[in-house]
Amino acid sequence: MALREELQKQGDFLFRYRSNLPLILIIFGIGLKVYQDVMAVQAGDELSQNIPVLFSLSVGLLGLFVRIITVGYTPRNTSGRNTSQGQVADKLNTTGIYSLIRNPLYLGNYLMWVSVALLTDNLWFTALFSLVFWIYYERIVYSEEAFLRVKFGDTYLKWAEKTPPFLPKFFSYKSNIISFSWKKILKKEKNGLFALFLLFWIFQVIGDSIKHQDFTIEYNWQLYSTIATAVIYLLIRSIRKNTKLLNETDR
Repeated sequence: MALREELQKQGDFLFRYRSNLPLILIIFGIGLKVYQDVMAVQAGDELSQNIPVLFSLSVGLLGLFVRIITVGYTPRNTSGRNTSQGQVADKLNTTGIYSLIRNPLYLGNYLMWVSVALLTDNLWFTALFSLVFWIYYERIVYSEEAFLRVKFGDTYLKWAEKTPPFLPKFFSYKSNIISFSWKKILKKEKNGLFALFLLFWIFQVIGDSIKHQDFTIEYNWQLYSTIATAVIYLLIRSIRKNTKLLNETDR
């Protein structure tokens, strides 16, 4: 198989499991965090966080914000959405955040995941995480863009020529052609905030438990934020399942 076809095949496969690899790396990061903290306690050192937790959280919330402004302005079946039947794209998104960057959702994903990787307080792990994330998503993007190039032809090529893939070009913004949909955000992004705070709380519990050499749950902002976002998640999930309040015809 030629390299071009091989990369596209890999991208199609990896898209279906795009949430798994970052999670596996984060589990490895948790193990690294445990090891570092245990070694510090055994050496009699105080546990310290060289990378501030609030800085890491800010990176994650920025990633969630990028996802929100992307998803909230997109109509149904756009930008090469990959399904079990193959890729689907009724329309090419080129306005709003898509006039600044071709893959804003993947940028948002990276920022959310790397914020958790930063909690390991290990820059080498964070760099390795970023490298693996890049290689992984590079193949996904290749597969999607190959499909969009065939689907939309010159329209896609002209847009791609002036729009960078990952680093936003801030001086080429074009206004969105549709209104923002909070309903779509609540449906599609309801678990993002909860998952982010849950992972931050898990890292906090691990650090506190190793420090006190006993399983410890402290009543702090990580715990309260996790509980609050869990309640919001369950409430939205119940509303979506049992009512039609979040239904929209074009989203």
